[in-house]
Amino acid sequence: MERVFTRAALFALTLLAATAVLGLWLGDLHGVTEPAVLRWGTVHRLSGVFAALSVVLVNSLTVTYFIGTGRWCREVVEAYGLDDKLIARSARLKRGAFPFALLGTLAVVAIVALGGAADPAAGRRGSRDWVTPHLIGGLGLAAAIAWCFQAQMPAIRGQQRLIDDIVEEVRRERLARGLDVEPEGRDAATTTVGGPIQRS
Repeated sequence: MERVFTRAALFALTLLAATAVLGLWLGDLHGVTEPAVLRWGTVHRLSGVFAALSVVLVNSLTVTYFIGTGRWCREVVEAYGLDDKLIARSARLKRGAFPFALLGTLAVVAIVALGGAADPAAGRRGSRDWVTPHLIGGLGLAAAIAWCFQAQMPAIRGQQRLIDDIVEEVRRERLARGLDVEPEGRDAATTTVGGPIQRS
């Protein structure tokens, strides 16, 4: 999961950066009538929407990962009678990641809202007044999104370590009960409640 999250986050940040660079290059589009420049304005809008969707997707990965693995942890701990502290550890990691995922999502929504307010194509009165707030807010919130991404990484790493610890506890428990276990060193973890876990 760490590799998937890192690559997805870098992709989303690259799109944000490209959108910001294009916006800075275009400048204020109010009063502009050149078709070529207006076409680039459309590209800026579309790339902004694509970047926003990518940011939401990355944060959704975190939420989905912790919901799924948290449930798995609970089921396996209960099925094998392991220490309940493992469940509490999973819940603590989830609580540590969720606020940053939510904040990153809200930040990109704010960028889109500021962009819509500053867009002359919307035909709203006073849109020129929103150009500078969109510029400053967009750059600042993009930096906040990057910070939120990196703030989620320790929790994701911690959850993966927890999964490895639970797999090892299950292995010991199964050996103690005389049950079959997967050979050590395999990429796929032992078969437990819910099937094998694939390490990422």
